Amino acid sequence: MTYDPLYQALLAKLTAAWRPLDDRPEETPASTVRALWFRAAGDPRCIQRCDELLPLLEEDERERLRELVHQRMAGVPLAHLTGRQSFMGIELQTGPAALIPRQETEILGYGALGLLEGIVSAQQRATVIDLCTGCGNLAVALAHHQPACHVYAADLSAEAVALARANVERLGLQSRVSLAVGDLFAPLEGLMPPESADLVVCNPPYIATQHVAAMPDEIHGHEPHLAFDGGPFGVSILLRLISDTPHFLRAGGWLCFEVGLGQGDLVLRRLQRQPAYGPIEALKDGAGQIRALLAQRG
Repeated sequence: MTYDPLYQALLAKLTAAWRPLDDRPEETPASTVRALWFRAAGDPRCIQRCDELLPLLEEDERERLRELVHQRMAGVPLAHLTGRQSFMGIELQTGPAALIPRQETEILGYGALGLLEGIVSAQQRATVIDLCTGCGNLAVALAHHQPACHVYAADLSAEAVALARANVERLGLQSRVSLAVGDLFAPLEGLMPPESADLVVCNPPYIATQHVAAMPDEIHGHEPHLAFDGGPFGVSILLRLISDTPHFLRAGGWLCFEVGLGQGDLVLRRLQRQPAYGPIEALKDGAGQIRALLAQRG
């Protein structure tokens, strides 16, 4: 249906006003129109599932599509309009309650999954902790791709945990993912013996407080500040995570977490000074920037 005059008109309109975000490279004017077209038809999909023939729209659906495009041009994130986002090959439900999963976090996700596969191969089962779980993207991706693990996921935001629960139920992972509300490890106290987790993953807030307001309005105005604000220097939660993890992680287990652009070397040096950790692996993006750190507990 790309020959439909409405499609062509909306594509031209979006293209003329397009202001791409670096952290959402999958979004283009064409993919956006297609995703919103399916949403207007009552079939919300992530961009990666919008390559099929576009359905015919009734007049009320065409008007709905025009309004969706208007909202997108006003800065409402595409993932909020469709309610869908792809992460590690899984379609997730998204919304304003939690951070929209980014492709850059897949660097952390696939790094953690590789370690998890090795742990399961060696001992048949694995216990994983996912902190700052947001919409549950890391928790459900690890549980989906490796059925022999159980993930304990937590977030300070009750609204985010509710969204994560919707994703857990949508993917049928209730027996493999447990959710809790609270600050970092606090809600997991008593749920497992000390030093028993095989893997701890976290995509923490890592933007300096004074920089949050300067982020693009599409991010600052629509996604929860709690998911970005990492304190005065952006590393407050990262440092707490490094300090608190050994109480929950077994010897030989791994701590895996994302870092912001420009933070990698600083946090890597901090990890190297911690006697609780042994081997450390830095994962870089296509530009050579450290975006995730994997540290094995000694």
